[in-house]
Amino acid sequence: MTTILHVSDLHFGRPAVLEQIDAIERAVRAGEFDVVAASGDFSQRARAGEFQRAAVFVREARANGPFISVPGNHDVAWWYAPLGVGDDARVYENYRRYINEDLEPTLAVPGAYFVGINTAHGVTRRTLTWNPRDISIIGDVTPAQVERTRERFAVAPADDVKVVVMHHNPVAGQLSQRYGLKHTPRLLQTFSAMGVKVVLCGHDHQEAVNYIEHTTGGVIVSTAGTVSNRSRGGRPSSYNVIDISTSEIVVTTHIWNGEGAFVPGAQQCFAR
Repeated sequence: MTTILHVSDLHFGRPAVLEQIDAIERAVRAGEFDVVAASGDFSQRARAGEFQRAAVFVREARANGPFISVPGNHDVAWWYAPLGVGDDARVYENYRRYINEDLEPTLAVPGAYFVGINTAHGVTRRTLTWNPRDISIIGDVTPAQVERTRERFAVAPADDVKVVVMHHNPVAGQLSQRYGLKHTPRLLQTFSAMGVKVVLCGHDHQEAVNYIEHTTGGVIVSTAGTVSNRSRGGRPSSYNVIDISTSEIVVTTHIWNGEGAFVPGAQQCFAR
């Protein structure tokens, strides 16, 4: 059994709820998880002070086992280089300094192979839409990233579950009715053709577990809710736990109970 703690959208800064962060850190120290995966938005405004507190969380997680993360749209100082004009080096400066120099890491553990994809590119021509609300919000995966992901998964052990970690949600949120990522049907089909079985994402601030049946082999999308005061629809904060065995994949949402702990909630089971 491989057990993954999937957290997202911690938003260190004013939105963070440190009592909830402490509860997650206690669970990590207790050795309940084989891998901690964080799918972006460590900060609220990409400020150094916010990342400094996030770095404490990351250091705690890494001290207790394998850890993988990717940046979210709030971690990107896009205003330094909108549409590619400006100082590109500053866009991910604080994320690279405090979280990880590598924006698209890989991680191999017994039974699972993870590839991180950076979907948070800031404001680019590919992320622009006719909706002003989408500026700096919409995510994207470029053709070059698709090819790089294919090459990385090509070396994964044949029996391992292939897992993508990215920030933006490829499934419309139940409350928001919005996709976080462009070109999602085609991308999910591409993932499935690579043998990807699980996608870990966030961004929507509402927990969800979806099974995409129309892809070649079926893809499980785990959307972790936010661990902050910015949850959608007033829902409690949450994270997801993914248990991978030789026969099945079980995703359990853990909900904040308001009394100092996250407790198991809805659970979905999928045959491998």
